Amino acid sequence: MKHSDYMNGFVKRLCELRMQKGVSARDMSLSLGQSESYINKIENSRTMPSMSVFFYICEYLKITPQEFFNTSAPSPKKTNELLREIEKLSPEQSEHIMLIVRDILNK
Repeated sequence: MKHSDYMNGFVKRLCELRMQKGVSARDMSLSLGQSESYINKIENSRTMPSMSVFFYICEYLKITPQEFFNTSAPSPKKTNELLREIEKLSPEQSEHIMLIVRDILNK
């Protein structure tokens, strides 16, 4: 895989996750303590964050770095919320939810 492919994937994922959070690139930049155009520059492939800023981005998005790169989970924050709620259920209730999810996925 070429460097540009990694960069494009990073940019796309950052944009998706930022939009899921419902914040502008400007607001996210300022919340991270960066210039108001910082996230916009990343999303336009003009710069890449340092490792420490990447960790701040993940913290801001309330996800782990692993979740950032796990593109098979399109909405990691929602997945985490759902898992926390499911953990409160009895085994029987969890099984019921599992059947509902499988039914939805098979449609």
